Amino acid sequence: MLKKILVGLDGSKGSFKALEEALVLASLADTELHTISVEEVPRFPGTIGEVVEEKEAADTRFGAAIAHAEKMAHDRGVTLVPHVIVGHEVKTIVEFVSEGGYDLLAIGFMGHSAIYERVMGSTCQNLVRLVPCTVLVVK
Repeated sequence: MLKKILVGLDGSKGSFKALEEALVLASLADTELHTISVEEVPRFPGTIGEVVEEKEAADTRFGAAIAHAEKMAHDRGVTLVPHVIVGHEVKTIVEFVSEGGYDLLAIGFMGHSAIYERVMGSTCQNLVRLVPCTVLVVK
């Protein structure tokens, strides 16, 4: 039985499709539902201040996506807990899933960096391979 679901939310159509599927599951099973939005840090930040600035910018950058996600959840009668974290997408999500004890990770098949992913390898593919829980990939 699912107790905690995490949805990768980057504001793309794919991430909202994954959220919609997760909302159906959460409403049927009365499951805790969370989203994670990851803002990548500069490769070599000069100071802690730069990391803090990136975190504040990420909070703002994902604000519209989170507000839309919260409305979708509210319309279904589901409480949504959003998380915005600075880090590398795959590593951050894998660690967050592990530490948070999530039963399911729902992700869109293709996010914002579709062209990059086709050339360099997919975030989706890496998450399926590395997270320690069931992964729902939504097309």
